[in-house]
Amino acid sequence: MSARAIREATGKDLLNRFLPDGSFAKCKFATVADETSWNELVETESWLSTGKLVVKPDQLIKRRGKLGLIKVNTDIDGVKQWVGERMGKEVQVGRATGKLRNFIIEPFVPHAETDEAYVCIYSHRYGDTILFYHQGGVDIGDVDEKAMKLDVPVDTLVSQDDIKSKLLGELESSKQGLVAKFIHDLYTAYVTLFFTYLEINPLVVVKDQIYVLDLAAKLDATADFVCRPRWGDIEYPPPFGRDAYPEEAYIADLDAKSGASLKLTILNKSGRIWTMVAGGGASVIYSDTICDLGGASELANYGEYSGAPTEQQTYEYAKTILGLMTQEKHPDGKVLIIGGGIANFTNVAATFKGITKALLENQTLLKDHNISIFARRAGPNYQEGLRIMRDVGSSLGIPFFVFGPETHMTAVVGMALGKRSIPRHLEGETTTASFLLPGGQSKTEPATPKNGQTPLSRTTSQQSTTAVDGSTADKKKPAYALFTKNTKAIIWGMQTRAVQGMLDFDFVCRRSEPSIVAMTYPLTGDHKQKFYWGHKEILIPLYKNMGDAIRKHPEADVLVNFASLRSAYESTIEAMNFPQIRTIAIIAEGIPENYTRKLIKEADERGVTIIGPATVGGIKPGVFKIGNTGGMMDNILYSKLYRPGSVAYVSRSGGMSNELNNIISHATNGVAEGIAIGGDRYPGSTFMDHLLRYEADPDIKMLVLLGEVGGVEEYEVIKAVEEKRLTKPLVAWCIGTCSGMFSSEVQFGHAGACANAERETALAKNRALAAIGAHVPQSFDDLGDLIRKVYTDLVNKGSIEPQPEVPPPTVPMDYSWARELGLIRKPASFMTSVSDERGQELRYAGMPISEILKQEMGLGGVLSLLWFQRQLPAYANKFLEMCLIVTADHGPAVSGAHNTIVCARAGKDLVSSLVSGLLTIGDRFGGALDAAAKQFSGACDKGMHPMEFVNDMRKKGELIMGIGHRVKSLNNPDMRVTLIKEFVKENFPATPLVDYALEVEKVTTSKKPNLILNVDGIIGVAFVDLLRNCGSFTMEEAQEYVDIGTINGLFVLGRSAGFIGHYLDQKRLKQGLYRHPWDDISYVMPEKYTE
Repeated sequence: MSARAIREATGKDLLNRFLPDGSFAKCKFATVADETSWNELVETESWLSTGKLVVKPDQLIKRRGKLGLIKVNTDIDGVKQWVGERMGKEVQVGRATGKLRNFIIEPFVPHAETDEAYVCIYSHRYGDTILFYHQGGVDIGDVDEKAMKLDVPVDTLVSQDDIKSKLLGELESSKQGLVAKFIHDLYTAYVTLFFTYLEINPLVVVKDQIYVLDLAAKLDATADFVCRPRWGDIEYPPPFGRDAYPEEAYIADLDAKSGASLKLTILNKSGRIWTMVAGGGASVIYSDTICDLGGASELANYGEYSGAPTEQQTYEYAKTILGLMTQEKHPDGKVLIIGGGIANFTNVAATFKGITKALLENQTLLKDHNISIFARRAGPNYQEGLRIMRDVGSSLGIPFFVFGPETHMTAVVGMALGKRSIPRHLEGETTTASFLLPGGQSKTEPATPKNGQTPLSRTTSQQSTTAVDGSTADKKKPAYALFTKNTKAIIWGMQTRAVQGMLDFDFVCRRSEPSIVAMTYPLTGDHKQKFYWGHKEILIPLYKNMGDAIRKHPEADVLVNFASLRSAYESTIEAMNFPQIRTIAIIAEGIPENYTRKLIKEADERGVTIIGPATVGGIKPGVFKIGNTGGMMDNILYSKLYRPGSVAYVSRSGGMSNELNNIISHATNGVAEGIAIGGDRYPGSTFMDHLLRYEADPDIKMLVLLGEVGGVEEYEVIKAVEEKRLTKPLVAWCIGTCSGMFSSEVQFGHAGACANAERETALAKNRALAAIGAHVPQSFDDLGDLIRKVYTDLVNKGSIEPQPEVPPPTVPMDYSWARELGLIRKPASFMTSVSDERGQELRYAGMPISEILKQEMGLGGVLSLLWFQRQLPAYANKFLEMCLIVTADHGPAVSGAHNTIVCARAGKDLVSSLVSGLLTIGDRFGGALDAAAKQFSGACDKGMHPMEFVNDMRKKGELIMGIGHRVKSLNNPDMRVTLIKEFVKENFPATPLVDYALEVEKVTTSKKPNLILNVDGIIGVAFVDLLRNCGSFTMEEAQEYVDIGTINGLFVLGRSAGFIGHYLDQKRLKQGLYRHPWDDISYVMPEKYTE
């Protein structure tokens, strides 16, 4: 959503901060909510107790004066009393009933009616309009008729002279200069701060001073990334009559942190009909259908999830809705409609996994609240998604019905509301993923008879321009065509999946060569990217600089721009600097409206067609498709988008464009071209731009328009039909017919889907379309039947002549997608039981990282999971941590630290220096832990007496690893050994090997006092005792961990910390290159040189 209303206090604060001094009297105001302390407020705002005041609600209520919701010329006690009488009380404003919770208090400004004026600024596609009327106040009447107007084109400034001459003619001449300066400064702030609407009524001019009394405003919320430093934190209150729920705020926060779109509006918390719909356009249509079938009063929520949300995001979304749904019971039970159109790129199975997880967690509540669920969905991996949903549904113990693309999108609404019977068996499809299932290609259908019963036909004129296999390309592109068989495109962004989808579409359409000639992305270097053309691998160049890509590929005239909302404007402007680019598709949603309007202006001046923003793109079957339009290859085949039909459509919604592909392909001979202009308020191209192209195309015989609530673009279509500029049969339907049934304003999924006047409602548009002869169905449910009827009439008249269907070539399926669908299996190259980064959060040996932190397992606990794949007792974790502490360092003189220091002083990086030190670890340095464990455990297990063990090692001429120290002795014990020994004896269940090693120490120290059990030895033997006696391992497992070098891992891990410390120390001390002194080297050279 872009244009969002703000509180009056917020608007006045912005004017105070950004209108220059001297423009007007700065607004003084104080805000009051239920939790406000009057004493603290009066102490902070001392002016409240020194003069007369005005108080009114600040909750987006229009015409507060006429409703008696304002108190003027009173003091602070009067304000307290007036607010106290109304705080938390319900009032009715129009059809909306809500509680008063926020008020604004301002100084009372004495003035006469003749001092009041009216000023308003609002934005539209091609500029901004400033309205001014020399009278103001509650009785101003129809300002649209009365006010003077000044239109300011996009990206231009207005002068004070223009304001005076065009707006202030009826204002007293003595006030004109002051007011002109104010309006000039106001408009500058309006543009700079990305307002979309700003109304001041009244504007009071007294004693050479301007006062802003009442203000209403909307900001472009999508400009937050531009304006946040200027705006600060902006609160967008809900429309009056609808409370702000914490669940709505939670979903809004999820949406803000996600690249996907997650929306939730609670309409009636006690309602029995709940929806969970994928897609902005689809969500509106589901709400329309519910209301059409009499469910408006029971519709509980409006919302949508789209843009490929992750499994975790859909889980959170579903969990939130189920939590709301099960807060109170309904005597008739409740229904949940999990709906959606045919997705273009969202992985249906992934989203359904998130939803089913939430359903399973709420199984008891679902039963307890007598909830029935109806699901319908299609798109990438929908077969797996439906299977998952059916499997879960069969285990929930509630009525649960699941349907795919074979069922009309909104048929489940009638089923859920008891208005339509529930089918028990539906025929499956012959396609899946990227190829036809066995037998699918053999079902070649016969040509359509003239009665049009089987929709497999071609228009007569197509036979002369395009053969059935599409092999004949146009030599010259007609003016009405954006795309031909020769169209070449450049892709902005690393959208490899979309690129491969376009190439597969090219291949299945039998294009002679790929439609993509290059990619460009500024965060990478120039190189070539590998893709598939059918079975063959090809390379597509990728350029860091867009200019290079365009200059090196002069044949490219289309740019598909996948840049983010933050960079889409700049990249599109850059592309328009190259005259060869004639069509640009902007995929990003949420581009600020001021930027979009500048793009439209620039494109109009340069003759460039922009599709989007906020779109999936468009498709010309058999010719070219933009990005992810049309979905995966299964839908391309299912909707016969690999060859042209006779019906062209235009819609706002990208998701609904795929649903239209499905409807049209099953009701007619297929789609000739389809464009989704985008859901933003100001799409780059309009319905009319494309319908006029379709009108000029002789191969297109029929038009379909899917409009929506909000805006007036549909009236341009009506005017064109009346003026005979559009003469082909037009089937039209505007979604959003439910908008008038809600007591408070609802912003639907698309930024432009909100009616600001009766003329902008879907009902008014549908009536107007029907009045000029367009074919308008009774509801979206009937759209497919009406398209079939109009198409059949054209076939019967001979306008469309049947042609035989020709199967497309088979496109190989990508390995990754085939594996996703579970169609293939392959031995893994690696096996791991350590960790798993897939899914909702990182797991160590199956334990979520959040649980590890919650249980405060510490580093020892993490090692127990990563090294041993199980949770060890707390004392074992503590022991591991002690080992790391005592082995962390042993001074700079040992070989590992020495090497690390030398490397660091040679200017090497941290990793190189660390590795240099680690490479010295072995039998002579640090590697004694494993050897000690093996020697002591081997002797103990054989039953050798300690003296026997010592004598045996002497006979072999081998050192006893873990025995002996250069400095420490019986009389000067190593405190590290003492601490570990005490901990082990106190905490371990049994210590047979430690006891055995201590007996060996008695033997060795009797010969020499420094032949003590050293730190390597005590860690080695204690570790074996831990493995064997903690109860977590079998004897075989314990021995295996010793044999594979686990104990040495403790030394390596611990000593790495010390080596890093030495590296950082040398860098901090800025030590230079190390050179060993000559006097510390004994040069032993031959006495005589001989050849």
